Amino acid sequence: MKHNNLLKNIVSTAGQFLAKRVPYNPENHYLETIFAPQPDEHTATQLKVKGQIPAALNGILTRIGPNPKKVDNPGNHSWFVGDGMVHGLRIQNGQAVWYRNRYVADTSKDSALEEQLGAQRGIGSAVNTNIIGHGGRLWALVEAGAFPVELSPELTSVHVGLFDSALNNGFTAHPHLDPKTGELHAICYDALKQKHVTYLVIDQDCQVKNKVSIPVKHGPMMHDGAMTSKSMIIFDLPVTFSGKDILKGASLPYRWNPKHPARVGVLPRNGGAEDVRWFDVDPCYVFHSCNAFERDNGEIIVDVVAHPKMFASDLTVKTGPELSNTTFERWTISPHSNKVQRKVIHAEDQEFPRFDERFAGQAYHHAYTISLPMDGNTSLPNQLLHFDLQTGQTNRHSYGENEVTGEVVFVPRSHDAPENDGWLMSYVHDLNCGNSKVVILDSLNLGGDPVAEIELPVRVPMGFHGNWIADVA
Repeated sequence: MKHNNLLKNIVSTAGQFLAKRVPYNPENHYLETIFAPQPDEHTATQLKVKGQIPAALNGILTRIGPNPKKVDNPGNHSWFVGDGMVHGLRIQNGQAVWYRNRYVADTSKDSALEEQLGAQRGIGSAVNTNIIGHGGRLWALVEAGAFPVELSPELTSVHVGLFDSALNNGFTAHPHLDPKTGELHAICYDALKQKHVTYLVIDQDCQVKNKVSIPVKHGPMMHDGAMTSKSMIIFDLPVTFSGKDILKGASLPYRWNPKHPARVGVLPRNGGAEDVRWFDVDPCYVFHSCNAFERDNGEIIVDVVAHPKMFASDLTVKTGPELSNTTFERWTISPHSNKVQRKVIHAEDQEFPRFDERFAGQAYHHAYTISLPMDGNTSLPNQLLHFDLQTGQTNRHSYGENEVTGEVVFVPRSHDAPENDGWLMSYVHDLNCGNSKVVILDSLNLGGDPVAEIELPVRVPMGFHGNWIADVA
């Protein structure tokens, strides 16, 4: 562990030194407009509500994203790095109780976190990508080798580690919860351990139940995986660790690598590395899967948002992802073929696929994404897209002429409500950089007015992910 921490510190220090050699550029869209960091922490209890918040909603709508306190060279700053900040809207009995935003793992306020964060220093140390509920607690997540950070119900950081396990292994920003067992299933990679990735299972008591090390080459970035009721799906795609880009001063050391074969692995959930079966796929990159399931004939269906390439530009110039020509696709993995079959569901640029997670790993019929642009210009408002995967019908909701929604979360109307019967909740951003708001839509009436809009006292930066974390009964 000490050797690994030393290596992280060396790489981090070298990267910071080399980054200073990049010519200074004061401009970076991901530090401006709706992406600009929010410098202050806020707590507000008097929130204005338009409409009526459903009384059945009791919990916290969370959102997290990078919120750097200091940037030495804006032109060399990647959207993916920087201190994490979590935002939360507490809803109870039809009332907006409070809004809070807090830096994640702010050691200036809690010296006990400093020692816990010792293993975090270096690549991927800022926890800024997702926030989930597990074991009745809140957890902020990031990938590339860093631990989760436990948050209190009021969003302050209280613990750093691999949940309640003593295992020294990083986690992922995108674990998948099995609704039948309550276990988290995750494909994890470490920027400094480039010859393998790890499959981890975290049980309901926040302990590591299973660990499998899977050999890979070149240090691939695996932002997400997918889960069926029987298997884990591994995306080994041509974005890999790049030492050359560190030498150039890039703040995100990953690069499109045409020499890295694109493949998808299928790992039985009770199997070992020797049981992984690999399937070729046309070169592309996947940040996010939607859902996956297995058919009676042995086929595996995986729905993803696919990018033709990613990080193919100079990473000291292009400070965000390439988000044009994305497609929402259905991938079919047949046991009788060695290649993944790709079929486009919808070709409009889009990202952040979500679904009714009661159906995780099972056959499902409804998916939600948000249309782009989110390529750093954000000159046009986006839309919520709803796909009926049975009928092929697409429905839309536009949030307004000057408004952009982040990732949208589906919340069922009740625990036994039919699929797609519930609410769609998101943080919505003002293109004129005014204050943000939370919008609640009726999923069965996307063409209608929002059920409720909760005005927030501050501008929430356009971030990455979040979830509705319902109160534990």
